[in-house]
Amino acid sequence: MKKLILIAGLILLGSSLFAQDTIRNSVPDYSNQYMGDARVNSLLQLNYMQNQKFKTVPGYRIQIFKGSGNNALNSALVVRDKFVAKYGVPAYITFNEPYYRVRVGDFRSRINSIRFLQQIKRSYSLAWEIQDEVNFLP
Repeated sequence: MKKLILIAGLILLGSSLFAQDTIRNSVPDYSNQYMGDARVNSLLQLNYMQNQKFKTVPGYRIQIFKGSGNNALNSALVVRDKFVAKYGVPAYITFNEPYYRVRVGDFRSRINSIRFLQQIKRSYSLAWEIQDEVNFLP
């Protein structure tokens, strides 16, 4: 009887070891490898495909320039180039009639945009944070 219980216990223990099937999977364009359930990997792949469709997410940028007139585009280009050279943060020029705007950064949270605003406030005293669609950075 003890041998029967021992054999049944070993069979149950052995089968429980193989109950969780782990397959080494990788998500496209990610350097990390996930080792686990294949369903989790399929969700990661779905998330990856959604991120490829929608390149922007709601976030914040800092507006450092707004101008209109004949020389507004040239002024915006100069402001953008000086800013990128000084801070190394991406800057974007947008046009919404009649104004050219220079907005900088891709901040996911308002706190991060305010922190950066405080860093540049001496050079750009009229700058402020503004909600915008920002580029998605994985």
